[in-house]
Amino acid sequence: MSAYRHLQQATVESRTWLLDTPIIQRALNGHISRDEYLAFLGQAYHHVKHTVPLMMACGARLPERLEWLRGALVEYIEEEYGHQRWILDDIRAAGGDPDHAAASRPAPATELMVRYVRDVIGHDNPVGFFGMVFVLEGTSTALATRAAGAIREGLGLSGDAFHYLESHGDLDIGHLAFFEGLIDRLDDDGDLQAVIDTANMVYRLYGAMFRGLETSEGPATEALAHALV
Repeated sequence: MSAYRHLQQATVESRTWLLDTPIIQRALNGHISRDEYLAFLGQAYHHVKHTVPLMMACGARLPERLEWLRGALVEYIEEEYGHQRWILDDIRAAGGDPDHAAASRPAPATELMVRYVRDVIGHDNPVGFFGMVFVLEGTSTALATRAAGAIREGLGLSGDAFHYLESHGDLDIGHLAFFEGLIDRLDDDGDLQAVIDTANMVYRLYGAMFRGLETSEGPATEALAHALV
C-alpha cells in the first residue's frame, strides 16, 4: 500500500465526521443564509492568513534529509501567498464588512487548529504540517466548487463573492496530485504517522469550526468539546 493510500485509510473516520457536518450538507444544496456564508468566510480568513507563516516555519524546521520537501514548500508558498485578501474581497462583495472580519477574534476551533499545527511544527515533527494541507486542500477539492455554485444560486449573490471558494476548488485539484507524490516519497514511518495524527486532529477541529458557524457561542464551544472526544 502506498503511503498516500495509507494516509487516506487512517483518516477516513475523521474525514467522514467533517463531511457529515450539517452546514456542509446544507451548503452543497445552497441552503445556507448570507450570515452563515459570511461567518464561514470570516473563519477562513483567520486560518488562511496563517498558511504561509506555517509553511515557512515548517520549512525552517525540516531536517537536511528532507531538503526535497523544503523545495516543495517553496512552490506552495508562491502559490498560497496573499489568498487571505481574496477572502476579504469576497466578504465585501457579499455585503459584509472586511475590516470587522479581519479585526475579529477567531472562533475557538479555528484558533486551536492553527495553534495545534504550529505546536506540531515547533515541538513535535514539522512534517506533521502536511496533515493540515491534506485536510484543507482535500476538503476544497471535494466541496468548494460544487458548494460555491449552490450557495451563489441560493443567495442570489454575484460571482465576485466566491473568488476564494471557486479558485480553491480548481487550484487544489492540481495541488492534491502534487501532494500525493510528496507523501509517497516519505520513507520514514515516523514522518508519515505525524501527517496522519495531524490530519485526524485537523479534521476534528475543522469540523468543529463548521459546526460552530450555525450556533451561538455556547453551543459552538460544546461542538468543539464533542470534536475532541
